[in-house]
Order: sequence, then structure tokens, then C-alpha cells
Amino acid sequence: MNQSIGDVWQQVVGTQPDPPRWLVLSCAAAALLVILPRPLWRLSRNVVTIAHEGGHGLVALLTRRRLAGIRLHSDTSGLTLSYGRPTGPGMILTAAAGYLAPSLLGLGGAALLATGRITALLWIAIGLLAAMLIKIRNVFGLLSVVLTGGAFFVISWYGSAQWQAVFAYLGVWFLLLAGVRPVVELQRKRRLGEARDSDADQLARLTGVGALLWVALFLVVALACLLAGGSQLLG
Repeated sequence: MNQSIGDVWQQVVGTQPDPPRWLVLSCAAAALLVILPRPLWRLSRNVVTIAHEGGHGLVALLTRRRLAGIRLHSDTSGLTLSYGRPTGPGMILTAAAGYLAPSLLGLGGAALLATGRITALLWIAIGLLAAMLIKIRNVFGLLSVVLTGGAFFVISWYGSAQWQAVFAYLGVWFLLLAGVRPVVELQRKRRLGEARDSDADQLARLTGVGALLWVALFLVVALACLLAGGSQLLG
């Protein structure tokens, strides 16, 4: 459905009706289907990596560190490079933000959907991806962010109200549910000695608090966001 800029703006600042419960539950089931099977997870995890590295980058800027660049890799790993004090609150918050970002973004998205701000959520996502695009420093990362942002744009501009709701609820359920699995995978890799320089291990060196406790914090926050966000989506 073609729309004018004015039409879209009215939708962004306005509210949309809540979708039926069956649609909300179907989106949750669809999100699980792209998270649980390993082949699909290998692909969908790239979205989590975008949120993860975006979280590092956003907190680096908020704590007045200089964000040099972000790289996203085809193996779903990523790297965010920032400059500033190598220790202290800014560095600690920046290092902690990655694993927390997908779940916290999902929780924020659930709050928007709970108030009927479906189109607003889509355009906020476009804005965040556009801002992130400026700091991407490799081709695969550029392609990943452009394709993800392009999907949000096409749905928000051309999609009907129902398709916008499907896309928004699917995306928020995905972030809430997918925020848990990377934390579990992180601890599995640490146990096998394959993640000696993980965010949790960096935080342990920065704070003196054991890496396992940081992993536990990541998991508690992810589960709390899933419980709170899910309650809002189903409420």
C-alpha cells in the first residue's frame, strides 16, 4: 500500500489498534522457530549481533568514549572499537552493554507495542540502524545493516497495518527470546576454553568480579526482560 510522507507521519505520532491475541502468539511461535533450530539460528543470529554491537557503540557514545567503528562478520561475531580510558565506569558499562542490548531493546519495543505504537517502533528501529550504519567499517556489516533497515522501511512504508503489526511483534519477540541463547552459548564456550577474551572475561579483569557472575547477570537480565516484555505483549 503506497503512502505519502504525511500519512506515515500521522501513523508514527499516532497509535494503532492492538492485533488479535492469536497473531501475537503466532509471532512468538515464529520467533522460536528461527531461534531454536541451529541452521536458522546461524542466519538469524546476525540480527542479535547487530543489536549486541550496537549496544556497545551506543553506550560508548553515552559515556563519552570515542567510537572508532563497528565490524560485523559472517560467522555472527562482531567487534566494536572505542577509545577512552581503558578502565573506569565508561569502559565497564560499554563492555557490559553488548549481551544486555538485545533483551533491553526487546523490552523497550514491548513497551511501545503495549501502547499501540507499532509504526513508531518501526521508524525508531530505522533511525537506530541508520545511525549505526555511519560507524560500520566492513562490507558484510554494511550489507547486514542495510538489508535489515531496508526490511523495516519497506514494511513501514508499503505494508498494511496488519503486516506492520506482524513484523513489529515478530521482531520484538525475537529480541526477547533470542537475548537468552547467546548468554548460554557464551558460558558453554567459556567452559570449553574457547572464549578467553569474552565480554564477561574483560569485565572480570576490569572489575575484579568473576566472569561467571557477569554471565549470570546477563542471563538474569535476559530472563527478566523476557518475562516483563512477554507480559506486556500478551497483556
